[in-house]
Amino acid sequence: MEALTIVKVVFEEGFKYAILALGVYLTYSILDFPDLSVDGTMPLGAIVSSVLIIKGVNPWLSLLVAFACGLLAGCLTGILHIKLKLEPLLSGILVYTTLLSVNLVLIKIGTGGQSIASIFGKKTIFNSSVANILPQNINGINVRKLIVLAIFVIVLKIIIDLYLKTKSGMLLRATGSNQQYVIMLAKNPGMSKILGLAIGNGLAAVSGAVIAQSTETANTTMGVGMVVFGLSSVIIGLSVFKRVGFMKATTMVILGTIIYKACLQIAVVIGLPSEYNKMLMAVLFVLALVFSGTLKEKVGKRRDKNA
Repeated sequence: MEALTIVKVVFEEGFKYAILALGVYLTYSILDFPDLSVDGTMPLGAIVSSVLIIKGVNPWLSLLVAFACGLLAGCLTGILHIKLKLEPLLSGILVYTTLLSVNLVLIKIGTGGQSIASIFGKKTIFNSSVANILPQNINGINVRKLIVLAIFVIVLKIIIDLYLKTKSGMLLRATGSNQQYVIMLAKNPGMSKILGLAIGNGLAAVSGAVIAQSTETANTTMGVGMVVFGLSSVIIGLSVFKRVGFMKATTMVILGTIIYKACLQIAVVIGLPSEYNKMLMAVLFVLALVFSGTLKEKVGKRRDKNA
């Protein structure tokens, strides 16, 4: 029973953060844009959603508002990069720094001066409307939250896959790989970048909102290290499942997030103090980069031999 509970926790955490990883996948893997503003948009979504729920707004509607706020933040990052010609890292840092103040102001106003937005006992996507139709327990294990998260992430993944097949999605892919080709098509690669950053940060905000509703709390520091987490999940997923031809990249990213969370959960099980969590995240990120680089080197050597 304990093993099943650990597995359930891993999948719950993996699905919650997979939404963030999908956003990072759009900006980092497709657009080739290292976006540091994610560390700010993730708690932005959490705080916005929590404050709205405190005010009595429907939890599902709060997710849409959180997504809209993330879109605006992503647009700002894109505008700083495209219109003001700032480097990607600097654009992300500036937006993240701005959001530090924005998030603090929002949580202070929304909670009457508190530094934590608590929604204990409030309606969330896990205990209201459609969620009440789902089974609560299976073999003594509470699985409702896991089912809601799984359905939500799968639907989101399908929407992203469908979008990437549209004309706008294809332009997004082309912008990341070959901007000159986009220009030859008489299209503006800058607008595609802004759109991609907007969607990516919107997903990060939704992830924060879902996490806040799951833990029933939100604060301004919950986004620290989320860029590292998202990049690690993307790199692990795309590296480990790269040779699985039938698997879409979005599925790889989701599985990569679950693997990453499983590694962190193993550390908890063996008794690693929580103070070392961020350091462990950094170590896993380095290992993911090394593993990814090793795979690329092997593939390159095999191609040379076959040439």
